[in-house]
Amino acid sequence: MLIFLYTLLIFHHPYAKAENNPCQMMGDPKYPLLYKNGDITFGGLFAIHSKETLSSFEFTQKPQVLSCSSVNLRDFRLAQIMTFAIEEINRSAILLPNVSIGYKIFDTCASRLSSMSATMEVMNGQEFSEEDKCNGHTPIHAIIGETESSATVILSRTTGPFKIPVISHSATCECLSNRKAYPSFFRTIASDYHQSRALAYIVKHFGWSWVGAVNSDNDYGNNGMAIFLHTAKKEEICVEYSVKFYRTEPEKLQKAVDIIKKGTAKVIVAFISVFEMGLLIEQLRIQNITGLQIIGVEAWITSKSLITPNTFHVLGGSLGFAVRKIAVEAFSDYVTNAFWETVIPCSQSDDNSCKTELNCSRYQDLLVLRCYNEDVPEQRFSSNVYKAVYAVAHAVHNMLKCKEHNGCDQDLTIQPHQIVEALKKVNFTVKFGDRVWFDNTGSTVAQYEVVNWQQDSDGSIQFKAVGYYDASLPPDQRFVLNTENIIWAGGQLQPRSVCSESCPPGTRKAGQKGRPVCCYDCIPCADGEISNETDSNNCMQCPGEFWSNAEKSKCVLKAVEFLSFTEVMGIVLVFFSLFGVGITVLLAILFHNKRDTPIVKANNSELSFLLLFSLTLCFLCSLTFIGRPTEWSCMLRHTAFGITFVLCISCVLGKTIVVLMAFKATLPGSNVMKWFGPVQQRLSVLTFTLIQVLICVLWLTISPPFPYKNMKFYKEKIILVCSLGSSVGFWVVLGYIGLLALLCFILAFLARKLPDNFNEAKFITFSMLIFSAVWITFIPAYVSSPGKFTVAVEIFAILASSFGLLFCIFAPKCYIILFKPEQNTKQHLMGKSQTNSY
Repeated sequence: MLIFLYTLLIFHHPYAKAENNPCQMMGDPKYPLLYKNGDITFGGLFAIHSKETLSSFEFTQKPQVLSCSSVNLRDFRLAQIMTFAIEEINRSAILLPNVSIGYKIFDTCASRLSSMSATMEVMNGQEFSEEDKCNGHTPIHAIIGETESSATVILSRTTGPFKIPVISHSATCECLSNRKAYPSFFRTIASDYHQSRALAYIVKHFGWSWVGAVNSDNDYGNNGMAIFLHTAKKEEICVEYSVKFYRTEPEKLQKAVDIIKKGTAKVIVAFISVFEMGLLIEQLRIQNITGLQIIGVEAWITSKSLITPNTFHVLGGSLGFAVRKIAVEAFSDYVTNAFWETVIPCSQSDDNSCKTELNCSRYQDLLVLRCYNEDVPEQRFSSNVYKAVYAVAHAVHNMLKCKEHNGCDQDLTIQPHQIVEALKKVNFTVKFGDRVWFDNTGSTVAQYEVVNWQQDSDGSIQFKAVGYYDASLPPDQRFVLNTENIIWAGGQLQPRSVCSESCPPGTRKAGQKGRPVCCYDCIPCADGEISNETDSNNCMQCPGEFWSNAEKSKCVLKAVEFLSFTEVMGIVLVFFSLFGVGITVLLAILFHNKRDTPIVKANNSELSFLLLFSLTLCFLCSLTFIGRPTEWSCMLRHTAFGITFVLCISCVLGKTIVVLMAFKATLPGSNVMKWFGPVQQRLSVLTFTLIQVLICVLWLTISPPFPYKNMKFYKEKIILVCSLGSSVGFWVVLGYIGLLALLCFILAFLARKLPDNFNEAKFITFSMLIFSAVWITFIPAYVSSPGKFTVAVEIFAILASSFGLLFCIFAPKCYIILFKPEQNTKQHLMGKSQTNSY
């Protein structure tokens, strides 16, 4: 217990001693570059110089004060517009009429180290309360700045616990929209949430699907690029590479340049601050990397400091978003006259000349700008600083309850945290027409110009406006581009930047393994599939009766195939069919003319003429199989075929029976012919034929043939055929014909050796052999033949069997009638020869 009390006393002693010490500044103070006293004091942080010289950190001696060099003209103008706005307010009889505004403007040297030092200095000051104790209050009521997002993050995090309002004119990082982390931060510029998305939209607008990406390795670049990459992914834009570097990292800069040089993307999105952009452009110039279409952001796209005689061939044609250019009235005169006379006491002018006499060294490099104001029209962020100063002034004006004639209530004490709340409610219009107000994230509405780096005829570089982006408008009206006025990189036509060329209609995209989705091969659609748009991911299957055209770009009606009268096969079959009809008619005429001759009489002329008639019908029925199938033609072709062939075979069967009966009749005591005379012959033919007619009627009644579109055999065309309806009906018809043919063959075979010189049974037997051979061969050929060849096989079987019957039965008779008339006698037919008696 004693040890604990002793330890407590040891640690308590130095703290007790420190509490009694007076409040004092440790180290050398950092004085503001520009300052003025007033009732209300605004702080300003600007990177008026861009290079910082670091002292030694070996800790062998006290570090020297950081020195800055290389004037950053843009931020110097921003400091000037801040003093201009304050002077304008101090002269106003309406805004803060009896309250003066002072300022303390510090130079951050574009360095995080100097920025932190300036932040601590602007928050503290040199004033102390009675008894040399710290009073706990900051002498600054609000801070205007910083220029860069990373420096603004440092500033806002440092001032946040003290609730000192920070109003930035150009810090666009979306990270600063977090009100929990930055509750007292405001800005008169929109966040990068809109600009990053707009970058993706402009890339999408020009059809660039393959881009490179470069960003500053700081809060500004990293957050902005993250939003762009996210939006680009949703818009199906592929990023070939994404590299980053910081101004103090030459190795990463060199690596980024090497990657850009090796890349195939023709478009680069550069989300870079102006300092890093200057370094990047210098390296691209040294390595002669040109012809790249660079898409930029407001941080550098209108920076005149990047324009040098050697950089336009790298940056020429650059396209990007810029803060709207707004001219602040009287500011141009102020930067060359009033500013130098009232703010910088170290300059003296004689007879309005620009000769200056330097009285202090810290303004030495600024005084060379004494008479220069050509850059003022392009100072796009000046209006934002102007609005920031006026926003704080209006907030204080409202808090002090100022009135135009009565002045302001100066008895009220203004604390920084009160200004934070007042800023949330400001809503006013500045003299150049812009309305100033802050949304719930402390930002203003996104409004950008789209500018293009162009070279005039005199060689000067201009930032030409070619469009705009306004987030306050409806979504379909926010982004407008006038592409006709754009000059592209290298002065060429609009560049193409794609990993793979677009797939034309008729093909589909197939991703390349291990590469982004924008890299793909174009695969032709399969047969029966189409793609009717560019860059189709899939091919569509054509509907049932449609097929893809040769280009696979649209579905067309399938070709309908059937055996027609106009094609070669149809013509040939028609010819042979009509040829058979002609031969049959000629034979009928011949037999009619020779009807009284023995050979015609001996072979039952009545059945012969009926057979010739039925053969004529057989030849003609083959024509019903040719042509486009219809309901009637389908029913007619099969029934006509079945009935005519049964009629034909019935006649042949009748002739065979007659031959057998005639032989039996020659035997002694035989009387069979009376049982199969002409009447019985006619009845037998009629009966056999009526049975087939009955079968056909049942077939047509129960399930008749009908036209059918066969889309399975050929995928690319439709086979128009006659479906059998009932297969049983067809095979019964065919089987009945076969049964009669078999019966006829058996009877003819039995009568083949009858002792006649002219035995018709031999020819009937031979004809039935041909008939059977044809139709037995027909069955497998019919089943296996595709499309219209099925019909052709059936027609061929009909013609072949018809010609077989015609020639086998009638050709021998015609030969005797025409060429051997001496054998056309009864004696010769009976096998008797007439002998001469001597």
